[in-house]
Amino acid sequence: MFYTGAPQNTKRYKINSDLTNLAISKMQEEGIDLNNIIVHAPYIINLANSDPSKYDFSIRFLIEEVKRCEEMGIKYMVLHPGSHVGLGVDEGINNIIYALNVVLKESKNVTILLETMAGKGTEIGRNFQELKSIIAGIDKKELIGVCMDTCHLNDSGYDISNFDKVLDDFDSVIGLKYLKCIHVNDSKNPLGSGKDRHENIGYGTIGFENLLKVLYHEKLENIPKILETPYISDKAPYKEEIAMIRNKKFNENLKEIID
Repeated sequence: MFYTGAPQNTKRYKINSDLTNLAISKMQEEGIDLNNIIVHAPYIINLANSDPSKYDFSIRFLIEEVKRCEEMGIKYMVLHPGSHVGLGVDEGINNIIYALNVVLKESKNVTILLETMAGKGTEIGRNFQELKSIIAGIDKKELIGVCMDTCHLNDSGYDISNFDKVLDDFDSVIGLKYLKCIHVNDSKNPLGSGKDRHENIGYGTIGFENLLKVLYHEKLENIPKILETPYISDKAPYKEEIAMIRNKKFNENLKEIID
């Protein structure tokens, strides 16, 4: 997963086709399927708040991001649904639906994946029912999907220790055909806290064994799984965490090794 520019601002450089082709060649050499590469939309986009000074900007900026994905051959973009900032859940959902229909009308083949959220503040997407309501209002349903985040699920009240039930709930409410990506993160917070603070794999309240069940679940075999765990002493721990996952053995000294 990557961003097409800094996620906190609007500054964007023109897509360089030479660099894009070089990246694609490198991925092919390493056996990485371009269909499994995900772009994350900027955090500053909020489709739930219809404030005229921000809403139109969010729609236009997301359309630009979709076109940048198309230029690079990327098929999936993860998006935080947005925060209603006091308007209420129903109005927030209606705002998201309207905005996404405008955006997806401009999309040729980029699918937007709504991320499951932790329920912090006035976030939309804190449960499967809210995401279902958004999807129900989308015209081009072939270009909408969902990205699960294990930390967010935990913090919003879904018990990852019983992940089969979580998947069954998702399937009955939304449908597994819509699940296209999973962010695999541990959580610093207890179940249902609504806080959204990621933790390194095995160091949080979800736990290593429970996350392995997500990573190796037979129903999710062909779905890309992405780490968004915190840096340790300003260093990315992904190589070491992936080694733990592949070995299916928790390294309790991970933080000391990287530190």
